[in-house]
Amino acid sequence: MMKKRQVYLSISAALVFALCAKSSAAQDYKQLHEEAILVDTHNDVLIAVMDGLDISKDLSGRTHSDLARFKVGGVDAQFFSVWSDETGTFKYAIQQIDSLGAIVKRNPDKMMLATNARHIQQAVEEGKLAALIGVEGGHMIESDLEKLEQLHKRGARYLTLTWNNSTPWATSAMDETSGKLPAAKKGLTSFGKQVVRRMNELGMMVDVSHVGSKTFWDVMAVTKKPVLVSHSCVHQINPVFRNLTDKQIKAVAKNGGVIHLNFFSGFLDPEFVPRVNRFQKAHKNEIDSLKTKGWNNDAIMDFLAETYPTDVQNLRPPLSLLLDHLDHIVKLVGVDYVGLGSDFDGITSAPQQLDGVQDFPLITKELLARGYSEADIKKILGGNFLRVFKANAE
Repeated sequence: MMKKRQVYLSISAALVFALCAKSSAAQDYKQLHEEAILVDTHNDVLIAVMDGLDISKDLSGRTHSDLARFKVGGVDAQFFSVWSDETGTFKYAIQQIDSLGAIVKRNPDKMMLATNARHIQQAVEEGKLAALIGVEGGHMIESDLEKLEQLHKRGARYLTLTWNNSTPWATSAMDETSGKLPAAKKGLTSFGKQVVRRMNELGMMVDVSHVGSKTFWDVMAVTKKPVLVSHSCVHQINPVFRNLTDKQIKAVAKNGGVIHLNFFSGFLDPEFVPRVNRFQKAHKNEIDSLKTKGWNNDAIMDFLAETYPTDVQNLRPPLSLLLDHLDHIVKLVGVDYVGLGSDFDGITSAPQQLDGVQDFPLITKELLARGYSEADIKKILGGNFLRVFKANAE
């Protein structure tokens, strides 16, 4: 009887130790996440702001982002994307920048505009969100270097040379892979090379997310500063037009740039689109019926998500797949060339567990579980970006 009790006590002690160790590990990742400077290089919530939403209010269930959830997620510096489709103008870009400025003025205790690394550090020290500006789509400079310079004066610190549409001076990944462009029409024109050179002079990061392969290599031949890849993934894992090949990843590392990973399920997981297609085929009658009633795609997907929550949840890839993309880059070129560019509020699906900006700490937890050191995690979360940011300002 005594022996059995001793065994029981030993098991209990082991269980208590294990629980304590687990609790300690949980605390460690939260503490590490809090200590690190987290920079997300791409968030599209300004689209929702332009539609009338106020990110100083709780927008849970409506957006991926709001000020309270940025705080919960430990986001220290957020690049707010100034985006439009191919119809967007310079004037519309300025309107979006004005809208961000208005938000900052209404919430001076929670956020501040930042245009350099020193501002980010100041925001961290004051417990505020550093709000930075990135312009997504070179068409918004309207082929005018003066408008590029005006965007820089207004605080824009990167320009994504193309969106899915090409500009008159740079071709996009979507257009270059469409089969419709002759080789002679691909890449940067002489004016496009002027844009890159002027951005180098201004200290404005050249963002090569969305650009075509020829444009990418033209940029690498022209730029004198490290490039930014603000929200792209790994082609070797998922060969979609927007992802970087291993050769491109090596070129970014050689250039001293940094690749920030996009959270979109369709860029991460080669099986995501087939899963969605199978799901839609299985519910074709319901979808067709709702369409005849005038429902738009967003409303239909919301209905299906509420009606079949488990099935819709299982369409999303696991969080581990995002880490697989990160691991691939680290194994290929090292830990100094990777970061996070969520594309929250610009995407329709993210990996499981990443339901919004509040969930960033789970990435730190997974990085620790994969054996990354605290120093390397701090590089991934923001240190690598800050290196590139400073190098462009020099």
